[in-house]
Amino acid sequence: MSQAQLGTDRRGAASVTTTGTYTPKPGAAPLPRMIRAQAALETRMLLRNGEQLLLTVVIPTLLLVLFSSADIIDTGPGEAVDFLAPGILALAVMSTAFTGQAIATGFERRYGVLKRLAASPLPRWGLMTAKTASVLVTEILQVILLTSIAFALGWSPHGNPLAVLLLLALGTAAFSGLGLLMAGTLKAEATLAAANLVFLLLLVGGGVIVPLDKFPAGAQDVLGLLPVSALSDGLRAVLQHGAQMPWGDLGILAVWAVVGLGAAGRFFRWE
Repeated sequence: MSQAQLGTDRRGAASVTTTGTYTPKPGAAPLPRMIRAQAALETRMLLRNGEQLLLTVVIPTLLLVLFSSADIIDTGPGEAVDFLAPGILALAVMSTAFTGQAIATGFERRYGVLKRLAASPLPRWGLMTAKTASVLVTEILQVILLTSIAFALGWSPHGNPLAVLLLLALGTAAFSGLGLLMAGTLKAEATLAAANLVFLLLLVGGGVIVPLDKFPAGAQDVLGLLPVSALSDGLRAVLQHGAQMPWGDLGILAVWAVVGLGAAGRFFRWE
């Protein structure tokens, strides 16, 4: 090839490079794409975390299988799984939206991850939206797994599906607000200890596996106002007893959601 031809080829290549489809276009990606990418990252991180999987998958599954198969606690008339399945679904929502989210967000705040993300083109409300989407994706996977296991154990649910979805949505909002409030105001180590302690206390006293009527009358009135009690009781009223819309439990969850999300928005510190 001659020098003239080589020069022509080089000029032609330069022209293609200049006017081709790979011209740089600096700037932030569209907001929906940023939120989707952050939500996918949050979900992958959650599913790869051994402690998170223990809270969100292993513990609820073991409790459902163990207490449904062995006569350990008197759950009243009917099959034990009919009482336990709604409570375990409530526990799954709490473990993901409250315990897991509080711990993960608390350590992200400690290590400066939230501070750096807050300086990115993704707005802070977009980051919270991505975290919420990650929680919802995880909860969908939990519900599919736990309901499949419950059906295998002989569960026979009935009731209004719309009421179930509304209960789960309000329960998620309530627990997310409380989890973000804890993660945004306490140190990471304190959040870790407090979130796990609250998880254990509500597991025992929130009507998840032990009926509230097993507690003293005075304690029942107080425990019934807890978000996990309202969620498990509402799911049980619909799925076990066929109630159309448990307005009392929905009201309790709505109050917790408003208070929790409002307080998290007011007091959350990013660093």
